Amino acid sequence: MKVIQELVAHFERQKKLSARQVRALLDQGYLANDAPPTIIELCETVGAVYYFRVTGATEGMVWGVDTYTGDSAIAAAAVHAGLVGVGETAIVKVTVMAPLNQYQGSTRNGVTSHEFGRFGTAYRLERV
Repeated sequence: MKVIQELVAHFERQKKLSARQVRALLDQGYLANDAPPTIIELCETVGAVYYFRVTGATEGMVWGVDTYTGDSAIAAAAVHAGLVGVGETAIVKVTVMAPLNQYQGSTRNGVTSHEFGRFGTAYRLERV
């Protein structure tokens, strides 16, 4: 599945796949796996893109606002970002980002994220 996601991300970046085509692949179940608790192991390459089925939750530690540390709980970060409600399942696009020097904390949508200094991996989420 990781190889398929990397190929789709490559073609999407090259503007060879439209949002409609990506959506069709997602709807057919070709791209999205169930989200792991965190994606720290997948954050090796800045710019890498993954698609996951996420069920929103408030449990789990989250560090950052909009850009989260690689060890932040995806389900809670998705709720914090306002992309999914607690108990709601949706497809999210996860993009690996360059690490920040400082992660801010905040409380949004019932989830509190925490401040943290430099951390080696980071990601951003968007709903598909």
